Amino acid sequence: MRDGVTARPSHGRILFRDVDVIATFDAARRELRGGWLLVEGNRIAALGEGPPPAGPFAEVVSGRDRVMIPGMVNTHHHLYQTLFRAVPGAADKELFDWLLFLYEVWRGIDEDAVRTSAIVGCLELLLSGCTTTTDHLYLFPRGKEKLTDAEIEAAREVGIRFHPTRGSMSLSREEGGLPPPDVVQTEEEILRDSERILARWHDPAFGAMVRIALAPCSPFSVTRELMRDTAALARERGVLLHTHLAETTDEEEFCLAKFGLRPVDYLESVGWLAGDVWLAHLVHLSPDDIQRLAGAGVGMAHCPSSNMILGSGIAPVPAALAAGMAVGLGVDGSASNDASNMIREARQAMLLARVRYGAGAMTARQALELATVGGARVLHRADELGSLEPGKCADLSLWDLSALEFAGAADPVAALVHCGAQYADLVMVNGEVRVRRGRLVDERLYEFVPHQRAIGQKLVGGGG
Repeated sequence: MRDGVTARPSHGRILFRDVDVIATFDAARRELRGGWLLVEGNRIAALGEGPPPAGPFAEVVSGRDRVMIPGMVNTHHHLYQTLFRAVPGAADKELFDWLLFLYEVWRGIDEDAVRTSAIVGCLELLLSGCTTTTDHLYLFPRGKEKLTDAEIEAAREVGIRFHPTRGSMSLSREEGGLPPPDVVQTEEEILRDSERILARWHDPAFGAMVRIALAPCSPFSVTRELMRDTAALARERGVLLHTHLAETTDEEEFCLAKFGLRPVDYLESVGWLAGDVWLAHLVHLSPDDIQRLAGAGVGMAHCPSSNMILGSGIAPVPAALAAGMAVGLGVDGSASNDASNMIREARQAMLLARVRYGAGAMTARQALELATVGGARVLHRADELGSLEPGKCADLSLWDLSALEFAGAADPVAALVHCGAQYADLVMVNGEVRVRRGRLVDERLYEFVPHQRAIGQKLVGGGG
């Protein structure tokens, strides 16, 4: 029964038994030894140690030599950027120069490119134990207004839980921003399409597979008016708000020059210092900034790999956590990370905190907390996701401790971070097994990889 034994189907009941360790990440941070977990439909029905409940079951999965953790939650990404990894001329630039260079190739994306890149990025995430991902799609070349729909359809095809944000850019370089004119939209276009996306796709129900948020790109690519109007629309519709903030010193200089305010002050001036907001990066914060953000209930998407690749700095995550902020992890766009791997992002978070603040700054379990329950808190879904508890969504992953990288590991939970894990053995999303024995259950999805390579080579080689 090591890799799972299937019995006759019985009401979708799936039992995981004899799991070496079930790391629940519940409020008590329980770790069950030799434990079991029962899934009924798309919910966790029960879990514990000792003898499991009686069958019949649709499937019994052995957890011997396995660690189980909750499905991880990715709080910041740009899925279209999986098309643009290790691009010559961009790989060694800092943020503003990196953006100016890549806008010229990004402007060539279309619905096929976005759908394909979203499938590939979501597959990477899924294989690495991520069961819920956000996305921040803010670039809409003229005539390509349905890109958000394309990536939502892609995520549904993969079977991952999806929190896309309808991003936007309205401030072109001709108006003092960074992006070229042909990839920005008018405020009227942005707000009209935001309303359309919300009406078509947003699902506020418990366990929803698709939730929408609204996300003007950054202080250097949108106007004050769009920030305010987007916030008003989001609050009218009861959805979250997202943007980049305080990522680089260049951004701070831009905000001071254009608005006469530092980034957090600017955020407050447009009505975004509130509990329905989560922000990507937050690298350059003062102690006062941290207290104000925490006091307002603002969440943080920590993107360690991206911050390192672009030389942006090290976010003050320990201080943010100490102040009570909800902090999750984000792999960020693959053009500023070159990977979409959540378990490796947890390792990066642990290592980067220790580089800045010392060996005791972050443990492996704390890094996994950021990747699971921390991300669920950021997305206001901690009652549904991020921990293994009865009544929560059946989103989880199993990791094979008999693999080479874990040989000699004494602490199986910490080993997931310390030993460089890459891919999960089994991943379940919403009660459906999507990865088994380290491979996608739907093998057809691998066919998108060569198609993605062809699109990427055309866009980069042809300059869009």
